[in-house]
Amino acid sequence: MTLLQNRPAGELATVLADPRDDWPLEARALRQELLQFYGEHDALPDVAGGWIARWPSANTRRTYARGFRVWEAYVRERGGHVLAAGFPLADAFARHLETAPTLRRVKSGRYGEMAPTGKPRTDASRANLLSACSSFYSYAVRARAAEADPFEAVLRPIVDPDESPTEGLTEDETAKLIATATAWSPRAEALVKLLYLMGPRIDELLALDADQLGYDRGHRTLPLRIKGGKIRPKPVVPLALDALERYLDGRTDGPLFTTRTGARLREPEVWKLLRRLAAKAGLPQAGTIKPHVLRHAFITDSLDAGVPLQDVQDAVNHKDPRTTQRYNRRRRRHDTHPGHTLAARISGRLDGIKPNS
Repeated sequence: MTLLQNRPAGELATVLADPRDDWPLEARALRQELLQFYGEHDALPDVAGGWIARWPSANTRRTYARGFRVWEAYVRERGGHVLAAGFPLADAFARHLETAPTLRRVKSGRYGEMAPTGKPRTDASRANLLSACSSFYSYAVRARAAEADPFEAVLRPIVDPDESPTEGLTEDETAKLIATATAWSPRAEALVKLLYLMGPRIDELLALDADQLGYDRGHRTLPLRIKGGKIRPKPVVPLALDALERYLDGRTDGPLFTTRTGARLREPEVWKLLRRLAAKAGLPQAGTIKPHVLRHAFITDSLDAGVPLQDVQDAVNHKDPRTTQRYNRRRRRHDTHPGHTLAARISGRLDGIKPNS
């Protein structure tokens, strides 16, 4: 059974187009993968593809498809079927995620080659994956391909909204990173300066093309496609604009950021570049730094410089000001920790005490 099946050729005088051709790449790719296991007459490939296709953001589609693959493989390896899974299996899956290793890229392996060698998922990551699975069943129930959501009663991790695995940079560390990027290459300089001075998500920046650098009321702008698929033009401040124009060197076509071959720069390549730059700059976060660290720095440094909260919130497209403020609270938790005061007080006393021999 398929939910999007064309009518037999003899029923209509004209050939109908396949509605699945209108799906975005992520949806079509997931469907093709599932067809290898389930075939054309099973509903799952079409249901899963249709569910992924409905999300306007490519990043959301990739994230949800990645999480669904984990659940689908878990069910299949235990002899079940995703559309017939019940609460006990979903609950067991939630327990499984607590200790299951995550996939990591194989060093020196083929492009895209992954192996289960990473640490287990964080509470936030597990909560997001379970939420994605529940979203799939909401769609499947509406499509009349499943009877109920088996994840509805599954207990999800309690996530502290003020907790984040992102390691922050001091302003001095950020300055060292920018200086190192400037000496490294025009592309590295432009990339780091845009990430820090605009505060975009990395996928928003890498999706841009060179001809999208525009003007608006005296400002040069870049149109970021934010979560939800909406377009928000953002100003490119002169310090970042100068670096970007040096990098583009008059180029007005193709991706905004490219590889040496002219292909669009991808996120894994940015991660590698940032870690090389951080190591060259002597930063303690060199082994773990990621693009989101610079978005984090944009928010915390802006708030620390006295920029009004609502202006920072608008710049990073947070719907709720509490989301923006969390970045500041996480930073201040370290800066204002009572241990700093106690250490200063006790140090003076320790200097005057001679230990017993």
